[in-house]
Amino acid sequence: MAIAAYVLTTEDHPTADQVWNAVKAEFPMVSRATVYNTLQTFREHGLVQQLVLAEGSVVFDPKVEPHHHFVDDETGAILDIPWNQLRVGKVDELEGVEVRDYMVVVRGRRKAAKRR
Repeated sequence: MAIAAYVLTTEDHPTADQVWNAVKAEFPMVSRATVYNTLQTFREHGLVQQLVLAEGSVVFDPKVEPHHHFVDDETGAILDIPWNQLRVGKVDELEGVEVRDYMVVVRGRRKAAKRR
């Protein structure tokens, strides 16, 4: 229950270890294996997406409707980009492939907020 309460409501894109650390802070008896198995069950049932947005790092995203991602080069933070903010054309015209799904991953730095 605690795993679901955390991972299905977070705005972040946590790794399995980040989920485990967050949950074991409240429930020290929870095992890493339980967290990993629960996350895989959630993925299999479409409750989370499992994404590789940085080399060697798998994250879990509770937002399963189509959207894109921005990865901040300086902090590693992953932010959601609404689907309609990016236009990708002619995906269905790619030769030699049948596209099932796609998302765009944008990388860069966040701009400093403008002062008024």
